[in-house]
Amino acid sequence: MKPLGVGLIGTGYMGKCHALAWNAVKTVFGDVARPRLVHLAEANAELATVRADAFGFEKATADWRRLIADPDVDVVSVTTPNQFHAEMAIAALEAGKHVWCEKPMSPALPDAQRMLKAVEASGRVAIMGYNYIQNPILRHMKTLIDDGAIGAVNHVRAEMDEDFMADPEAPFYWKSERSAGYGALDDFAVHPLSLLWYLFGHVHSVIADMAKPYADRPLKDGGRRAVENHDGANILMRLDNGISAVLMANRAAWGRKGRIALQIYGSKGSILYDQERMNEFELYQADGNTTEQGFRRVLTAPAHAPYGQFIPAPGHGLGFNDLKIIECHELIRAIAGEPFSAIDFKQGLRIEQTVHAMAQSFDQKTWIDVDKGANHL
Repeated sequence: MKPLGVGLIGTGYMGKCHALAWNAVKTVFGDVARPRLVHLAEANAELATVRADAFGFEKATADWRRLIADPDVDVVSVTTPNQFHAEMAIAALEAGKHVWCEKPMSPALPDAQRMLKAVEASGRVAIMGYNYIQNPILRHMKTLIDDGAIGAVNHVRAEMDEDFMADPEAPFYWKSERSAGYGALDDFAVHPLSLLWYLFGHVHSVIADMAKPYADRPLKDGGRRAVENHDGANILMRLDNGISAVLMANRAAWGRKGRIALQIYGSKGSILYDQERMNEFELYQADGNTTEQGFRRVLTAPAHAPYGQFIPAPGHGLGFNDLKIIECHELIRAIAGEPFSAIDFKQGLRIEQTVHAMAQSFDQKTWIDVDKGANHL
């Protein structure tokens, strides 16, 4: 396959992460053509030029539509704030480009549905930026679960906590706007939902509660503005395969930096995992002598593919950006028509439907079947 021409829209935290991945994927994996970094778009022309030079892109623009119209661009990374994802992704697909879009698809469910229709009409590849599922340790956990190492799974607890919104006097910014979505649910809880999908399949039904710890936040120029969405959520769930599950998410949890914790309980053992210690998990198997039973820690190693593509020695550890490189490699495989492991727009839409069903459950104070959930924005 010829080298892909890459366009990048947005140069914040996730934009830089995508740029690092596009720059490194050939070096790490070696089995793909080195992508050509063609065009970068940022809202400010001067910033676009600076970032294009720093990230290694040939051209810069303050108009993302010019990037999408560029015939040298084959695939577009969309890393802008949530409310712009749909318009940009749909425009890219209609222009015949492949798409790598950061989560969530869109704050509005109809827009997410239009995104899926656009990819189906285009015949192109479109995946979501759920890179946590690319962790080699998660892949091994899935193998253990599928092979019955802990028996039949009967209960899962998932938690996601960070403290970037824990300070009540932190300035108001776009993530607290209603236009950005529900808050903890679609900005945040979609990540543990992606892990649940990867390990067990989709969610069937939910009942949810949401919390708003701070009613307003200060504005940089003075005054205060009401917080328009929720920073916390607690959800009881039943998965499609009948497994009971609990999901808790909190963007205002002091001391938590990047916690996505899983507790997986089966008929013959348990698995514990925490994203803050992303290169290990704990395994308990209820066999052998009871006097020696207990959790044992498993560290990532070259035996857990594709860890060995990065590091030849066990226990040294991968990082967040490395997972993005793996995701980039999966995208290139998908574009080449090869088997791949990533969340495409069809699976991404089901995650969006789950989030909207949770919000509907909160409004109606009742259980909601995900397939019957309605749009709430």
